Amino acid sequence: MANIRQLASGHWQVQIRLKGRKATETFIRHDHARVWATEAEAQIDRGRAPSGKRSRNAKTFGALIDLHIDDMKEVGRPLRRSKSATLEMLQRELGALKFGDLDRERLIRFGRERAKGGAGPVTLGQYIGAINLVFAHAAAVHGVEVSVEPVEYARIALKRLGLVGKGRERDRRPTEDELKQLFTHFDSNARQLIPMSRIIKFAIATAMRQEEICRVTWSDLNVRTRMLTIRDRKDPRAKMGNDQRIPLLAVSGYNALTLIEDQRAIRSNANDRIFPYVSKSASASFTRACAELEIEDLHFHDLRHEGTSRLFEAGFSIQQVALVTGHKDWKMLRRYTHLKPETLHLAASSRAA
Repeated sequence: MANIRQLASGHWQVQIRLKGRKATETFIRHDHARVWATEAEAQIDRGRAPSGKRSRNAKTFGALIDLHIDDMKEVGRPLRRSKSATLEMLQRELGALKFGDLDRERLIRFGRERAKGGAGPVTLGQYIGAINLVFAHAAAVHGVEVSVEPVEYARIALKRLGLVGKGRERDRRPTEDELKQLFTHFDSNARQLIPMSRIIKFAIATAMRQEEICRVTWSDLNVRTRMLTIRDRKDPRAKMGNDQRIPLLAVSGYNALTLIEDQRAIRSNANDRIFPYVSKSASASFTRACAELEIEDLHFHDLRHEGTSRLFEAGFSIQQVALVTGHKDWKMLRRYTHLKPETLHLAASSRAA
């Protein structure tokens, strides 16, 4: 039964003990406390956990997003950049709507609008997935009466319309001529503060992402064993604490350890990072250079593809390549592996020998 008592502060506290469950909430007004007590007892009687005051007051989709974000922070799992950006966009576009108004029809309209705005099938799928996650979290953790069924129907409809689906796998690799153009462009620019040629070579030599390159530290370098530790490496199953030691090889045409040693000239006691630059600035510099040189459809991330492919072309197995790239699912390596047919001549020569 519910017990309502007034605290020294003047607020009203409700304590419920019913069917082995306990629940406590505090309210400014007595009538609010009484209403919540009645609702909470009814929920327990139906076999459900009573909803807290904050979730009970949540009326908009934006409020559900805030609940999810706060809960993740509370359990020590703050959102990473990509998920945070997705939820910020959903907060802007749909946050003011009552979550009950986000039915199948409204979600399909949202998908059409985002697609017209340039969102591709993979991106739109991430948006719908995030909406589903927020709804499911609110229902499971807070007992909010919201259904994920309309989201699932909207996903099916958008998939049939071709607006949600798998993206086209990129097979873009830079040519030797394109790399030479980029190196000349950066090396001849006296105002270029970021050593982009070195970073490009290092990206190919290690198959590392741009964020990882600008995050690794001298403290995590072991020159004797030619090993480098990458902290918190991207992994959908372990977003934090996924540290990986990778070998610094010289099989891609560039020597990874030599490139690091070249950075010692600018090493600072105040900054332990080997490449102490903003990753977005490096990426933007790469993009501008490609535009000026009229190199079409080449992204910085394609250098990771290039590095991975060169490891396979050097004769390494899938298991060995994964030790460098960090892929836990070997099947994922297929989309990064686009071997050049010319390399078959080298393979044939080695077999003949």
